[in-house]
Amino acid sequence: MFRTIGVVGAGTMGRSIAEMLAVKGLDVLLLEKSPEQLESAMGLLEASLDRQMERWAITAAEKKLILNRIHKQQTLQDLGECDLVIETVSEDLEIKKQVFEELDRCLPESSVLASNTSTLSLTELAGQAAFPERVIGMHFVYPAFRVDVVEIIRGLQTSDDTFRRTKDFIETVLSKKGVMVYESPGFVTTRLICLLINEALHLLEEGVASPEDIDTAMRIGYQFERGPLEMADRFGLDSVLAALERMFREYGELKYRPSFLLKKKVRAGQLGVKTGTGFFQYGKDGERTS
Repeated sequence: MFRTIGVVGAGTMGRSIAEMLAVKGLDVLLLEKSPEQLESAMGLLEASLDRQMERWAITAAEKKLILNRIHKQQTLQDLGECDLVIETVSEDLEIKKQVFEELDRCLPESSVLASNTSTLSLTELAGQAAFPERVIGMHFVYPAFRVDVVEIIRGLQTSDDTFRRTKDFIETVLSKKGVMVYESPGFVTTRLICLLINEALHLLEEGVASPEDIDTAMRIGYQFERGPLEMADRFGLDSVLAALERMFREYGELKYRPSFLLKKKVRAGQLGVKTGTGFFQYGKDGERTS
């Protein structure tokens, strides 16, 4: 069973995964590109725990215990004792390939190497590994600590043993439902949610309704926790754009062509929660301010 877990990338999803693993009593080795980015990520993670304390969801003692289980690391070599490493870096194939190649050299053969990619080919990523049979996709849905489903993606060479160990970990230790998905750009969750977001953007471009009213209609009408535009802000508009562009290239269907409004937002640097401005405004703690 996996007990020590490496998380490569401490962005929005990486922090959420690290927090979720620590809550489950696991030791987490968290890595970012620079010490400054890692310190910033830990500050944001602590702010997330503080908000939970304000809601009486956790106690001060539980917060301290969670933070004590997350250990800051400097290099990929520092993850050499991990049973499982989850990669959550930028959705860029070349960057992920470099990470996988280096991790494959420093991890024991028995370790599982997982990617949280939402659109990229696990088979292609596994091509960087000497042991491609241990490479698998674990696609968590944000926020990972609250959403109880994980897509498990098998590459062409992913072994039955790797799949079994991963599924058992997800369902027994994390208490989430593991859904097996065959390799396909966007898999299930990203493919469907990006289409919803893109259509919401078309409604906004056409002047059918305001951002607030579009989200309100979907939240109340379909019992969503958040509307599609706020979802986009929280995923990161650059991440949504990258996912749509990749699916548009792979499938060649017009329904995946990104909204021009989305492109303009990204060009303007209005990426959502991570920059404080997207379709709505956000404070430093990620909470909506307008």
